[in-house]
Amino acid sequence: MRKDLLMWDETLFRDQEVFEIDHVPEQFNHRDAQIRELAFQIRPGLQGGRPLNTICRGLPGTGKTTSVKKVFAEIEETTKRLIPVYVNCQIDNTKFAIFSQIYQRVTGRLPPASGTSFKQVFDIIARVLLREEQVLLVALDDANYLLYENEINRVLYSLLRSHEAHPGVRIGVIAIVSDMAVTLQSEVDARVASVFRPTEIYFPPYSEDEVYGILEERVLQGLYPNVLQPEMLDLVVEQTMKNGDLRVGIDLIKRATLNAEKEARRAVEQEDICKAYEVSRYLHLAFSLQTLKEEEKGVLARIAEMSARNDQEMKAGDVYRFVKEQVKISYTRYYEIIKKFDAMRLLNLNYRQGRGRTRLISLRYDPERVLEHLRTTLS
Repeated sequence: MRKDLLMWDETLFRDQEVFEIDHVPEQFNHRDAQIRELAFQIRPGLQGGRPLNTICRGLPGTGKTTSVKKVFAEIEETTKRLIPVYVNCQIDNTKFAIFSQIYQRVTGRLPPASGTSFKQVFDIIARVLLREEQVLLVALDDANYLLYENEINRVLYSLLRSHEAHPGVRIGVIAIVSDMAVTLQSEVDARVASVFRPTEIYFPPYSEDEVYGILEERVLQGLYPNVLQPEMLDLVVEQTMKNGDLRVGIDLIKRATLNAEKEARRAVEQEDICKAYEVSRYLHLAFSLQTLKEEEKGVLARIAEMSARNDQEMKAGDVYRFVKEQVKISYTRYYEIIKKFDAMRLLNLNYRQGRGRTRLISLRYDPERVLEHLRTTLS
């Protein structure tokens, strides 16, 4: 027997938590300028004033969420006067769901399960803030998801005009936006825009050297020595840059190491990385599908089925007729969902001039892969 085979109870991971997507590393490089700007925006809240509203904007996997969480962690260690509340809008994307998260953070308990109006929930939040002389800072991560159900104005209006109903209440907002086609300032209505007036902090994509440094740091923290050799890390970086999302590289290292463990090897090999990449490259797809409602999953499944039969762009009207065979849905609702899928980068919605303006739909992913992931989320 080869001596370098892993025993059944051995592992290549020093700390597997380092490779979880929501892990906030102690050492966080290459975003010092953005964190300083964010701290400047928040500073009035530390002195009892209203924090300046901010938009953190950049492609997925550029450090926006981690930067905000790092700053929030420092606030919690420093003061009780400013209450930071982080909300994932992919999961909580209605006004009541968002304010339920705020209620829990402010009061320490969940709001009553039923029979409680939004006004009652908000009144309690405001009373606690006033009594404790506290300032609220709310981070809306993936705030662009609030656009899809037209919730953005309702949420921001309630937060930013709270002082009108409750004088003395001070609330600031950080909106994190990953869809570069969305300009949040122009999406809100006039009554919100007049009080929002955010400063935008841009998070550029990481360079290849920065990606290498970040992944190398994760490897040093999370794997035992010599598990991932430099040439294998080069391959991981290459695949990461191909996707333009640092999270793909982090997930790729984790899956490749698990593949090596499964084969009882003490080091990751090229075949482990190549096999892992076939899963990690669809990270965005997997995350996106988890946030869809059952009706939306049904629509996407039918689009994928039709796309599998037709390799070209499909007319939106033809797709609707195909969808309606199995999903009871109006054209208005169907088109709202299509626009949401386009904004989520699940498909492309284009227009072709001819006799009128024809809407064309094409999936961004292999239809079989979409159906495979949908079966996983529905099981």
